[in-house]
Amino acid sequence: MSWLEALILGIVQGLTEFLPVSSSGHLEIGQALLGTSGEDNLTFAVIVHAATVLSTLVVLWREVAKLFAGTFTTPQWNGEKSYVAKILVSMIPVFIIGMFFKDEVEALFGNGLLLVGICLLITALLLALSEWLQTKRQSAGHEVGYKDAIIIGLAQACAVLPGLSRSGTTIATGLLCGVKKESVAQFSFLMVLIPILGEAFLDTLKLMKGEMTSDLGLVPALVGFVAAFVTGCLACRFMLEVVRRQRLIWFAIYCAIVGTTAIIATVC
Repeated sequence: MSWLEALILGIVQGLTEFLPVSSSGHLEIGQALLGTSGEDNLTFAVIVHAATVLSTLVVLWREVAKLFAGTFTTPQWNGEKSYVAKILVSMIPVFIIGMFFKDEVEALFGNGLLLVGICLLITALLLALSEWLQTKRQSAGHEVGYKDAIIIGLAQACAVLPGLSRSGTTIATGLLCGVKKESVAQFSFLMVLIPILGEAFLDTLKLMKGEMTSDLGLVPALVGFVAAFVTGCLACRFMLEVVRRQRLIWFAIYCAIVGTTAIIATVC
């Protein structure tokens, strides 16, 4: 992988990790167009995922610091401990799939542009439906509850499929559950930190065990990391504002167009 390819894929990862258009699907499309090797792809995925985790911590550092302080500096049960507990509850479904069924899911569904296209259409449908229901609701919604957390967590577990946007699926599901739009994006971004790190850790173990090898150089790795981090910061801030202003329909249209194009390109 050249530094230019790493730059392009890093920008793609940074933008699409937070925008509801599927980072895995767009990376799959980008790698197919650029013709990068499978061995490099795994190493690169670990690097850019670490970059987007860092960008989340930078953008939401006040919220993370508040949660950390409220959780570990006082023995009493408080709002911060409750919020962290909801995040942990939301991670149960994806933990079960990631630890016990990840290989089976990948073997069953595979990757490829056809699956990406189908899942992008599903993402478009979810975004459009949540946008429509939001316009019909009279109330502003409620804060994330434990029931909401487990439902959003189930949605996140489904988003292991390439093309099914993790942020889009979790945000849309939260909105469908009636969660406040001001709260759902922040919860969605915070709840994925540990799963993303866990996935990167498992992929790193594969590399260390020699199951996959890579010739990815230092320069492409650094370029990809910086590109994903910078664009991730911008996309995270932008998406928080987009959800607050309720403008998900444009992403639904985009996903529908890209998904349809991917399906046509595969079939024809």
